[in-house]
Amino acid sequence: MSSDSDESTVDKDIDVSTANTMRERAGENRLKLWILLSANRLVLTGILTLAMFLVFVVSVTVLPSPLSPQLSSGDTIDTLFSTMITVIITGTTLVVTIGQLVISGENGSLGEQRERMENSMDFRDSTEELIGAPSPADPSTFLQGIIEVSQDRAEAVRDGLSDIDNDQLQWEIDEFTESLIGNSETVRDRLEGAQFGSFDVMHAALDYNYAWKIFQVERLLYDYEEDLGEPENELLNELKTALSMFGPAREHVKTLYFEWVLVTLSQLILYAAIPALAVAGIMVTAVDIGAVTGSTLSVENITWLIGAAFSITLLPFFLFTAYVSRIVGIAKRTLAIEPLILRESQR
Repeated sequence: MSSDSDESTVDKDIDVSTANTMRERAGENRLKLWILLSANRLVLTGILTLAMFLVFVVSVTVLPSPLSPQLSSGDTIDTLFSTMITVIITGTTLVVTIGQLVISGENGSLGEQRERMENSMDFRDSTEELIGAPSPADPSTFLQGIIEVSQDRAEAVRDGLSDIDNDQLQWEIDEFTESLIGNSETVRDRLEGAQFGSFDVMHAALDYNYAWKIFQVERLLYDYEEDLGEPENELLNELKTALSMFGPAREHVKTLYFEWVLVTLSQLILYAAIPALAVAGIMVTAVDIGAVTGSTLSVENITWLIGAAFSITLLPFFLFTAYVSRIVGIAKRTLAIEPLILRESQR
């Protein structure tokens, strides 16, 4: 195949590959992403609770006026924990309502359920045709299968265009396929054995930058239209098809994960609300300035007690914060299913 656009030099300033991992694309530090996404949500809840406890104790201790005089009338404890009882009940009811809305989304008439099933089976049939085998039932294996096909087709593109008569196009194909194949291998390894319900499946899926890869295939087809024959066009279009299948597959898994997490969150907040209410009730009815005396580590024991009780009553809120921060973090990073670049750091 001949070309009128052969170049004696290769322009390596073209950004063919891109940062594949979510952290690299986001342009944010590792600690922030760990807090928002990667950290175990129960561990993060514990950290937030402990941080609140320490901030409370330290703040009360270093304030110019000691805590004891403020507690002498008993109104401070009663007001604080009476308010917390109201907050816990209101907040728990709200979160459980959200969980009920998620569950209600699964309900529907027989016709709606049948249509839902048909749509799902149509996509599974398309996936079966793509991977050449029955669509896996496990979400991580399902995503693995699509990524494996994308990797195989990228290798076919690399091999099929190895003798192309255009140095610039050859360099871009090599760079692009090398990046895609490396990204595919990494994500497939991380999906291996990942269990749905944990963040592992979604975390790995977020690190597969399929949208940029689709854009690059489209750009190559357009920019080098005169250099590509029918076989080369077919190879690139087959790769684009495989990459395009990953988008709705990931979005479906993401939707199921969100529903799973919101139901789990409702359960955990219900569990945490019971001891939080018990502690708040005990503090209102049984604790006053004379109930706890003395000091530990130069801090009044009443300060330790109120700080611990206050932190425990905040457990439902910290659970809500930990789980919802991950949900909105994922949602923000997956707003566009098509090749649209929303983040400045990716441009």
